Amino acid sequence: MEPWILPLGILLVAFLYSSVGHAGASGYIAMMALCSIPTQEIRPVTLSLNIAVAVLGGWNFIRAGHFSAKLLWPLAVTSIPLAFLGGYLKLPNHLLHLLLGLVLWGSALRFLIRPKEETVFHEPKRFSLLATGGVLGLLAGLTGTGGGIFLTPWMLWRKWAPTKTVAAVSVIFILVNSISGLAGYVSSARSFPQVGWNLLAVAIVGGWVGSRWGSRHYSPLWIQRLLAVVLLIAGGKLIFIP
Repeated sequence: MEPWILPLGILLVAFLYSSVGHAGASGYIAMMALCSIPTQEIRPVTLSLNIAVAVLGGWNFIRAGHFSAKLLWPLAVTSIPLAFLGGYLKLPNHLLHLLLGLVLWGSALRFLIRPKEETVFHEPKRFSLLATGGVLGLLAGLTGTGGGIFLTPWMLWRKWAPTKTVAAVSVIFILVNSISGLAGYVSSARSFPQVGWNLLAVAIVGGWVGSRWGSRHYSPLWIQRLLAVVLLIAGGKLIFIP
């Protein structure tokens, strides 16, 4: 495979995902899986790309006035330590393949099933936020996703906030959990894959442009459908092709 394909894919993923309030974790996993990057390297690289893109996305969504600290802090209190634990743990390759593949398929469904925009919202109970943060923080660390692909559909389904607010809270949630998960990984492995440094620059460019556009406009439906197809293919490769 040509060496330019992976950086170009990461650039496009960062742009497309950041436009819908994500840092791009499942897309990065998909691109690296399709380019046959070793599975154990995918998690730390994805977390590092998440951090770069989530900083840009969070800045743009906060500036646009969509962020809610009241929703974020109970989620973050429980998710940060458990994301560290998840990043520290090292799963066997076959379990990691299965878990990442299922994450990609779940993310694909998130893009295929588009919930209607609600007008009536319910303020979540503090316990619900704390429990949600803990469960999703552990999943974030284990999978290297940051947790946004789990949090966003959950918040929309529970009608906790408007779509733009959910996107803003999710991207900061991704940021704090990605930092914690990467710290846990580095504490355990004491190394970082070289390929991660090479991909950071293109992810930053794509994330900056995409988040600026997405914080002001809704993303076309075709973008989400395209992402879903890529995720389904990559998920199948991880699960069925060793």
